[in-house]
Amino acid sequence: MGYTKISTTKTLTRFLIEEQRRFNHATGGFTALINDVRLACKRIARVIGKGALSDALGAIGTTNVQGETQMKLDVLANDIFVRTNEWGGQLMGMLSEEMADPYPIPAEYPRGRYLLLFDPLDGSSNIDVNVSVGSIFSVLRCPDGISEPTERDFLQPGTQQVCAGYAIYGPSTMLVLTTGRGVNGFTLDREIGEFMLTHPDITIEADTSEFAINASNSRYWEPAIKRYVNECLAGKAGPRGRDFNMRWIASLVAETHRILMRGGVFMYPRDRKDLSKAGRLRLLYEANPIGFLIEQAGGRASTGHQPILEVQPQAAHERIGFVFGARNEVERIERYHRDHNDFEYDAPLFGTRGLFTTHA
Repeated sequence: MGYTKISTTKTLTRFLIEEQRRFNHATGGFTALINDVRLACKRIARVIGKGALSDALGAIGTTNVQGETQMKLDVLANDIFVRTNEWGGQLMGMLSEEMADPYPIPAEYPRGRYLLLFDPLDGSSNIDVNVSVGSIFSVLRCPDGISEPTERDFLQPGTQQVCAGYAIYGPSTMLVLTTGRGVNGFTLDREIGEFMLTHPDITIEADTSEFAINASNSRYWEPAIKRYVNECLAGKAGPRGRDFNMRWIASLVAETHRILMRGGVFMYPRDRKDLSKAGRLRLLYEANPIGFLIEQAGGRASTGHQPILEVQPQAAHERIGFVFGARNEVERIERYHRDHNDFEYDAPLFGTRGLFTTHA
């Protein structure tokens, strides 16, 4: 589990150039794009690192296209991503959680072959209490023949991602990245201003005794999730035969980072709270990029019913249920959805004693 060694001599730029050299026809455009994303994350890290000194904390009294209250840093981080990436000539367009429609590259800048999707500041509700937050990004190829991308051009399944990653702004700033050849983590050396390779070849163990879920939604869970959580909470005396730890940070990046570093399983499943939505997290700029990272690290990413990366997106801001982490645990949850989701789980041990059991 985790990483096999620490290397502090290889920068992110060198890593990308070495990857680029594996492909004879590479033009360097992709490397330039990731370097621009890196710069955007460094700029956001600088603002977040100042905390209240930046005068950027708190809400601004507006809502985004998701209907969520926008924090000052949500808007600032989105602007940093756009301004840092729009001019380089590698992109045909961008799509963000904070924007209602795709952002076309302005006419005065050259255009490239890629599409960039991002959540500029995941977990922003934690900013005011100084809990780790992050940025999530995904890179797709723009379909051939498209010069003015529309929403439809971004609606590609996660299997089509060229690259995905996140930056986490915590005690240290890290950039965790996959280009389809495993997962590597880079730590920002603030003295020299470079991301250095510190966590090569990150992997997730297939088994775990730690899970993360928002227990306040337990009354809305489907039977499969109730069954799984109650079995975990039963500990050594239950059917799993061991004790589990439960975690919840309310920051997808922070949850993902913990799982990549030490294992675990994360659940934000489809529930009955709002039957008009298939889940709570956004498919294109949260679930797909995180799912790509998890799968590349040897874990499994799922809706609870099927692999997340195989889902065909239907809308730019589509929401979906999301379960990921240790492969064996995610497969167990999928099995419960398949075999035990048509009735309330009522085994004697958990029927009345389970912490999250729903009573008639």
